[in-house]
Amino acid sequence: MASHSESIIREPLITGKNITYAQITNDVLRPVENMPGRAWWIGFTIASLGACLWVFSVSWTFWYGIGEWGLNKTIGWSWDITGFVWWVGIGHAGTLISAILLLFRQNWRNSINRSAEAMTIFAVICAATYVVSHMGRPWLAYWPLPLPNQFGSIWVNFNSPLVWDVFAISTYFSVSLVFWYTGLLPDLASIRDRATGIRQKIYSVMSFGWTGSVKTWQRFETVCLILAGISTPLVLSVHTIVSMDFATSLEPGWHTTIFPPYFVAGAIFSGFAMVQTLLLVTRKVLGLENYITMFHIEAMNKIILLTGSIVGVAYLTEFFIAYYSGGEYEQYTFLNRFIGPQWWAGCMMYGCNVLMTQLMWFKSIRRNVAISWILSIVVNIGMWFERFVIIETSLSRDFIPSSWALFHPTWVDMSIFIGSIGLFFTMFLLFIRVLPSIAMAEVKLILKSSSEQAKKKLLEHQQLDAEQVEFYKQSLVKFDSVEITDYQKA
Repeated sequence: MASHSESIIREPLITGKNITYAQITNDVLRPVENMPGRAWWIGFTIASLGACLWVFSVSWTFWYGIGEWGLNKTIGWSWDITGFVWWVGIGHAGTLISAILLLFRQNWRNSINRSAEAMTIFAVICAATYVVSHMGRPWLAYWPLPLPNQFGSIWVNFNSPLVWDVFAISTYFSVSLVFWYTGLLPDLASIRDRATGIRQKIYSVMSFGWTGSVKTWQRFETVCLILAGISTPLVLSVHTIVSMDFATSLEPGWHTTIFPPYFVAGAIFSGFAMVQTLLLVTRKVLGLENYITMFHIEAMNKIILLTGSIVGVAYLTEFFIAYYSGGEYEQYTFLNRFIGPQWWAGCMMYGCNVLMTQLMWFKSIRRNVAISWILSIVVNIGMWFERFVIIETSLSRDFIPSSWALFHPTWVDMSIFIGSIGLFFTMFLLFIRVLPSIAMAEVKLILKSSSEQAKKKLLEHQQLDAEQVEFYKQSLVKFDSVEITDYQKA
């Protein structure tokens, strides 16, 4: 599989000289088998402090109630549901990269899918904590599930989109978890075969007796394709159902049919931005530049540009619909985003999500690691403000002026949000410490077709068009591992 030669004008997905299967294993498992470095400990310490802040603030909420938040008689949703929708959106990129790109046979996913899948799991966990915290009685969190009659007459209202949320997100989490763990099995077996003592026993149990036989690989690929097929509709359905929390209401600014595709595009937008934020740091700290290349970075930036442009069109469509509808309440809601008391939040939303992402039309921006990392953070800031503007500004200016009230976050609101970010990064840092952050088995599949050394061999043994060869050489100048003299010899 994947043993054929690719077109010479395609940039390699693996760079470096004389990369072997053994070297791929050593490079990817180095953070798992060796003691973590100083950078990991610094990041883990900061993230752990954030996670401790989250534990404290959530415990405070459970003890004293959600009255400790900045909610009032008008705004029953604010930073809690903003954080919930934000985290669910971030979790979208993992399933898209893993499932949809697998079905379309896009090999560039192989180096980034593992970390993206793990990010999905951790983001959904962070999202679920907001829902449980907002319930008021978190010990009854299982009540939205369909329960046997011996629990009493507590069947949920299936007409409520909040109940649809429970089914959609729980299904999404379950399938994503199985998909992620299934892909881990061959790599877990590799760690098992190299480990000794108690580590070998632990990874032996985790690898489920993987043998690496032809039949095992055949079943593995079949299961992955089936799970990818199941996961693909979830990319569209999960955030569509989340959007229906708003779209099925009568609130001005919410009651619109554009929300489902608008929310899905925004979720992929923010999800890819978070993948970019994580991987650009991971590739540098763990020394994985040969496997997460400029091609991967540029490809993700192109998707961020595309989805950001779709979100921008959705913003314009919202304004046009409000104008064309003639509804004074709807028109005022969107006007309030610019001239209301929280105009700054609207400016942050439009500036970060639309204006800043248009910089990625320039190839030099898309291929610049530092600028790409900064823009990925800007996108996630903008997407958080988008959810805040949709929720808070609509609720604070309702139909009746006498009920208008602004939301003012308390230290508990802010601590839970900051703490959830710390919790997320704590889980991610532990993940890259105990599990391979790159799918070794999948990267090895493309070594003989899409690596830099495979293309060098293609140059040496085949008659190729001179213009294509020159284009290929020029595209590789930005890689540190490339020496033009090698190509001149070839």
